[in-house]
Amino acid sequence: MAVPLLDLKRQYAYLKEEMDAAISEVFESELFILGPQVSELEQKIAEYCHTKYAVAVASGSDALLLSLRACDVGPGDEVITSDFSFFASAGVVSHLGASPVFVDIEPDSYNINPELLEKAITPKTKAIVPVHLFGQMADMDPIMQIAKMHNLKVVEDAAQSIGAEYKSNLSGSIGDLGCFSFFPSKNLGGSGDGGMIVTNSQELYEKCKMLRSHGEKPKYYHRIVGYNSRLDSLQAATLLVKLPYLRKWSEKRIEHARRYDEAFKDVQAVTTPKVMDYNTFHIYNQYTLASPKRKKIMVGLKDAEIGHAIYYPVPFHKQDCFADLGYKPEDFEVTNEVTEQVFSIPVYPELTDDEQARVIETIKKLAS
Repeated sequence: MAVPLLDLKRQYAYLKEEMDAAISEVFESELFILGPQVSELEQKIAEYCHTKYAVAVASGSDALLLSLRACDVGPGDEVITSDFSFFASAGVVSHLGASPVFVDIEPDSYNINPELLEKAITPKTKAIVPVHLFGQMADMDPIMQIAKMHNLKVVEDAAQSIGAEYKSNLSGSIGDLGCFSFFPSKNLGGSGDGGMIVTNSQELYEKCKMLRSHGEKPKYYHRIVGYNSRLDSLQAATLLVKLPYLRKWSEKRIEHARRYDEAFKDVQAVTTPKVMDYNTFHIYNQYTLASPKRKKIMVGLKDAEIGHAIYYPVPFHKQDCFADLGYKPEDFEVTNEVTEQVFSIPVYPELTDDEQARVIETIKKLAS
């Protein structure tokens, strides 16, 4: 029995009638760009995240790009972020002509280590981008305190954490702006690329709205040079169907995670994810194990046709495109160890008990 890392066909089969009706409605209206579905989705995401405003954009990467641009990040500035994340967290900084500054991670959460932030701040620092990796939020209280002390903006990279909670605060709602991705593999995934920015600042909201549509306000009157980053109505329609199921799906992921936790608790060669005390709702966008036997385990999983992946094999400080930043391996002791050991296994809501049992049995044998 093969077990995929993710199977979106099962989700579609469950929602097919609703999804087909929502898509047909868009075609019948012919309002494909920033149609009524987009406005409705913005309103409902803002309500879901407990923020005043939301701006739908073309991707999670664009959400980060526009948010930093709205914070006036530009050439000569520096933006601090985690050394361990998907490329967009750092790439958008370079796109704005600024320099990314990388900080090592905590060994348990895999998120940015707040204790290392102060020494990374310089007179050029403009913003901090904490990444809520794998569905668990970074420790936001000390991050916000440091940002306030140094008059820095905070842009939450919440691409993998929609619905996650930090001390009962929703992901994306704590910083100046929060950024989500609707890439199909996310807990709330569209049928292609898509993203959302949330904020409680009317000024930042208005700037992001202008930036997504070539900097225009009103139409054809351009106050700034912006981008073409509008969410399609088709994507919004898809997401509106899925949004009411998001909490249930995340709870199912938690159920799978707890079963894994229990199964692997006595397996010495495998370290299970740790939920930090300040995280009241970890949504498990990935269930990520760590093992010094990763290579052996991954070979065995491949042979057994069990889906798996490494998120992420190369930290930012080792990427060729950032070689000119001059980082040394010893600057990132934790990240270097983590990237050599982590791998993720199936945790999607539709995973069956029999499939999960096979994953558990196989990893136990391989880790022995």
